[in-house]
Amino acid sequence: MAAAVAPPLCTWLVAACLSAACGDGEKETQRRHRGGGVGGLFGSRRRLGSGRRGGARSGMAMSVALHPERTVVESKKPDMKERRVVVTGMGVVTPLGHDPDEFYNNLLRGISGISEIEAFDCSHYPTRIAGEIKSFSTDGWVAAKLAKRMDKFMQYLITAGKKALENAGITEEVMNELEKSRCGVLIGSAMGGMKVFSDAIEALRVSYKKMNPFCVPFATTNMGSAILAMDLGWMGPNYSISTACATSNFCILNAANHIRRGEADLMLCGGSDAPIIPIGLGGFVACRALSQRNSDPAKASRPWDVDRDGFVMGEGSGVLVLEELEHAKQRGAEIYAEFLGGSFTCDAYHMTEPHPEGKGVILCIEKALADSGVTKEDINYINAHATSTQMGDLKEFEALNCCFGQNPQIRVNSTKSMTGHLLGAAGGIEAVAAIQAIRTGWVHPNVNLDNPEKNVDVSMLVGPQKERCDVKVALSNSFGFGGHNSSILFAPFK
Repeated sequence: MAAAVAPPLCTWLVAACLSAACGDGEKETQRRHRGGGVGGLFGSRRRLGSGRRGGARSGMAMSVALHPERTVVESKKPDMKERRVVVTGMGVVTPLGHDPDEFYNNLLRGISGISEIEAFDCSHYPTRIAGEIKSFSTDGWVAAKLAKRMDKFMQYLITAGKKALENAGITEEVMNELEKSRCGVLIGSAMGGMKVFSDAIEALRVSYKKMNPFCVPFATTNMGSAILAMDLGWMGPNYSISTACATSNFCILNAANHIRRGEADLMLCGGSDAPIIPIGLGGFVACRALSQRNSDPAKASRPWDVDRDGFVMGEGSGVLVLEELEHAKQRGAEIYAEFLGGSFTCDAYHMTEPHPEGKGVILCIEKALADSGVTKEDINYINAHATSTQMGDLKEFEALNCCFGQNPQIRVNSTKSMTGHLLGAAGGIEAVAAIQAIRTGWVHPNVNLDNPEKNVDVSMLVGPQKERCDVKVALSNSFGFGGHNSSILFAPFK
């Protein structure tokens, strides 16, 4: 019995001591924290603004823990349903362009961003193609000294994030007016800094002295969001989520929930990945998951087609600016769409294979509809996860047919048919595609769907050319290894 009591008692005593000690040094802590911001360390000539850095009360967390009754006097947060969330900015770095309009116009034209890999010699690999970004520069977005050391996934993330802010009309003047404690960053990654970590392992073969001193922080998935927040001076919710290829949707929904719960007014959210390196390509080759259609790269990614032979890797980043409606109105922001809600579920079945009955996906869609307050009949556009794998495409379509098969207005497409699979960033750029469909009234084609699977109802699928669609509600799906399912919904702002 004594042993069982000891841990919480010790915890209480340590907490009490720390709380007292922190209280003694509180003024000094506040003085240090009020000193200038660190935004200038990470930005460049296009840095949007350096925020004021507030003082952190180091004893506060302990004080609340020891006196839980104090929490009841906090002001009541607004009801989630009362705070509407809108999209006011978009930023992308993709194989089809680094501007939301350029990216979507290329999708509408059916242009493929898949080609032979040029970043390294992969002649001895059975797969030698990818949705590789051929031209990319951090000039004006990331400080040159920092860009040289950080992984590409962070370069893509910061660049897409700042482009999203620029797209949202958040100038330095607007930035200076924002309440930084209510602005957050939630941009995740499936793979993190693979190149930085891989290079560190190679350097260690010689000596630890040869290793990049930043290899550990620059390899972690959270550091992209952290550095972007440091640059902007944003002190609100800041972390990353890593749920394989469902990462972006998880981040977008969690970011929206921070706004809906009254914890933030503005959030940067999405995903970023840069896996096209030897270890990344080799790993997925070893999984036998990749297409080997090297002779015709543009035809390699073919969701729902009987001749598909695996997915095609892609790289890049997709970031949204989500904002509380009244906050957006007050600054005169252009509203691109409204975020309605979403959901997550887990198949709890297999590391890489979808549930054979699609239970997790169906449950995810149903929960997302309930969270968003819409019916199945309200949905008329779906941006599917559809990666061009044998099992994944069919199981998702069966789930979609189960949920929406009675809706003759439904249109379904797969952005991955042209971009390849951007892993953790896929949901980010596909959210942009869904929002652009709402804005333009056009949905992009499904390319390479020459011979559809017999179990696929082609009447639900967008054809080989773009199609007119007055989007009422758009659903975007993302699923990941581990059985992670995510669905998010957008609609025109009214």
